[in-house]
Amino acid sequence: MASLLETIQSPQDLRRLPRAQLPQLAEELRAFVLDSVSRTGGHLSSNLGTVELTIALHYVFNTPHDRLVWDVGHQTYPHKILTGRRDRMGTLRQLGGLAGFPLRTESEYDAFGTAHSSTSISAALGMAVAAHRQGEDRKAVAIIGDGAMSAGMAFEALNNAGVAECNLLVILNDNDMSISPPVGALNRYLAQLMSGQFYAAAKSVGKNVLKVAPPLFQLAKRFEEHAKGMVVPATLFEQFGFNYIGPIDGHDLHSLIPTLENLKHLKGPQFLHVVTKKGQGYKLAEADPVAYHGPGKFDPAVGLVQPATPPKTTFTQVFGQWLCDMATQDARLVGITPAMREGSGLVEFEKRFPERYFDVGIAEQHAVTFAAGLACEGLKPVVAIYSTFLQRAYDQLIHDVALQKLPVVLALDRAGIVGADGPTHAGAYDIPYLRCIPNVSIACPADENECRGLLSAAFAQDHPVAVRYPRGAGVGAAVDAGLAPLPFGRGELRRQGQRVAILAFGTLLHPALRAAERLNATVVNMRWAKPLDQALLLEVAARHEALVTVEEGAVMGGAGSAVAEALAAAGVAKPLLQLGLRDEFIPHGDPARLLALQGLDDAGIERSICERFAGLALREPPELKVVR
Repeated sequence: MASLLETIQSPQDLRRLPRAQLPQLAEELRAFVLDSVSRTGGHLSSNLGTVELTIALHYVFNTPHDRLVWDVGHQTYPHKILTGRRDRMGTLRQLGGLAGFPLRTESEYDAFGTAHSSTSISAALGMAVAAHRQGEDRKAVAIIGDGAMSAGMAFEALNNAGVAECNLLVILNDNDMSISPPVGALNRYLAQLMSGQFYAAAKSVGKNVLKVAPPLFQLAKRFEEHAKGMVVPATLFEQFGFNYIGPIDGHDLHSLIPTLENLKHLKGPQFLHVVTKKGQGYKLAEADPVAYHGPGKFDPAVGLVQPATPPKTTFTQVFGQWLCDMATQDARLVGITPAMREGSGLVEFEKRFPERYFDVGIAEQHAVTFAAGLACEGLKPVVAIYSTFLQRAYDQLIHDVALQKLPVVLALDRAGIVGADGPTHAGAYDIPYLRCIPNVSIACPADENECRGLLSAAFAQDHPVAVRYPRGAGVGAAVDAGLAPLPFGRGELRRQGQRVAILAFGTLLHPALRAAERLNATVVNMRWAKPLDQALLLEVAARHEALVTVEEGAVMGGAGSAVAEALAAAGVAKPLLQLGLRDEFIPHGDPARLLALQGLDDAGIERSICERFAGLALREPPELKVVR
């Protein structure tokens, strides 16, 4: 006998079900999500927490005519399953398969592409205003988490929406959890929902008084959900011009559906506050939603287990250890993260130096200017931030940090290709967007040990320095325990060959070395994209007939462009091949495969050099000399 879920190919099928069958559907959908993610890896806790909310939204609203905009979007697996993509969930986050986030080109039900937080209200407001201007009876719904509500952009949109002529519904999915635990005054305000002494005391007294009169007691229970709104955030959101409803249980379909049906017919901006639990229905994820936020493949019956062989040390772990060690040596160091404590490797730092650790919430702009203020007063801030998220604080970096030449270290995790998370999380653009800013330097470590040495070099400077490093592990280089800095702005010759010299920036040094062995090419580990080691560059250019630059970043405006500019400024005319990420968004998939498709593995580098410099009689086998 087919399950209920197997009969759902689209929300139209869902809307034909009797409401009484929806709890069974929720149970099957949650089980399918758990089984599917355990086979492919992906986001789990957030998706288990939105099962009922997703069902209710598609049951009440006429999707895709009505627009659903999911903030961040890593909680949309139930949405994908109910909108005709159930059979493709086995391809999730794989090359050519389903994206891990909403994607407009993937489905008409994905009204807006998301993956960075706090954009949903702005986008849904734009859709609602467009519907009003075009005279269309269409609803726009933004679903945003309490962590994402801490970002300034969300409040800018609320401020605008309160005076706009449109029908907009904002749903606050309050699960007291983003990725890292959310922080800040707003979160504390929302936390009063279940823990406030006034509400708890009133509830307790009311039960004791009314339980002698059962009909009144039942009436009070029904009134309870409405009473909550009187003692918590209703006033805050109503000041923005919204009609605030809630909070209600986000796992109770019997509350969700009637409430949404009522809101569907109300005019103007509406705000619904729902309370959910990350990991709902899977006890291991409920107990540790952080660990199950984005697991790899696992056995649901067993849960996450430590691998038999310890994995290689990651760049993130190298950074986290360096931060603790440098903080021990220098009391001026403070660590800052915009809500990425675990992802950026700051868990141990928070434990050891709680008074010097600052999680500012999902507020990248604030994080950078906050660091600038700390630096003005003689502290040495280190901002741990993903490359793709620093883009959100670009004006602050230019105006508040670089212009004032403040010594802020930017630890750019996830530089280059990130794999399964796809183009929204790829750190492809940091070299181009940073190197054009005066006073900013950029370090590109080739391995784990260089990462530590270059972080120390960055910390020693009196101006802003970014150290970019990729997700995961490198070649497995042994990491020195000391804090000696590598020379600022200096590269090194790694292999002496002839005719062609490969200038490598970052971890692509190692495929470049393998390609060079077969081509008898020279290899230079440049280490710094800004400032370039001009003396080394000009010396290498003088001794070779052609140059090749290799970087795991956008080739347009990247480190290769910096080399071309430096050669032109010095009046040196040499054939130059620039290899990097092409002028396209890199899809989700296995990182090694994606690098190969970009021609950035050793075979691709060798092939590109042979095609470009076919007349140089490459692959001669003279005696080789390796310089380290």
